[in-house]
Amino acid sequence: MSRPIIAILRGLTPAEAVPVGRVLLQAGIDRIEVPLNSPEPLHSIAELAGAFGDRALIGAGTVLTEADVEAVAYAGGRLVVSPNCDPVVIGQTKAHGMESWPGVMTPTECFTALQAGADGLKLFPGSMLGPDGLKAIRAILPRGTQVFAVGGAGPENFASWINAGADGFGIGSALYKPGMSLAEVGTRARAIVEAFDAARGAH
Repeated sequence: MSRPIIAILRGLTPAEAVPVGRVLLQAGIDRIEVPLNSPEPLHSIAELAGAFGDRALIGAGTVLTEADVEAVAYAGGRLVVSPNCDPVVIGQTKAHGMESWPGVMTPTECFTALQAGADGLKLFPGSMLGPDGLKAIRAILPRGTQVFAVGGAGPENFASWINAGADGFGIGSALYKPGMSLAEVGTRARAIVEAFDAARGAH
């Protein structure tokens, strides 16, 4: 079962890519983002896409330019996540047949992103708006719009976010930090999946 959880592996190295990816998939997380401000991110994306591209959605985060989009597509990525809402980047992403998840904060940004063709919205930083802010924005979004909360969303408050209308989450340092052992990543991934399943089941 694919869960709407994106693992944000900031700082991942190419040597770690496949082992970390395998641990995440075993825990039940099959959406993986390597931010482009990581060491050799395109190499890591290529490694992940080569190993797991048939059963996981692999891509990049912190995608800011058209050139970034081209590079991610060339590396085999199928997911483009940005911290901001740039219609040019969204359009380029869709032209390559990849999923586009731009960062948004305001209703204006939400509608700009959707009109440009975004597949879903990354509410970022989630901690600034909180579940109440999402609830207010959700009231005016088109039905069926996918919204993932990123930053300030985790196992301790999944239920509050889901009740406010979050469809999923991007999880970064609560799941992976550079230097963390594979066992630790696995333990954290399993705990996050369990907490998400429990929160969604209770909703």
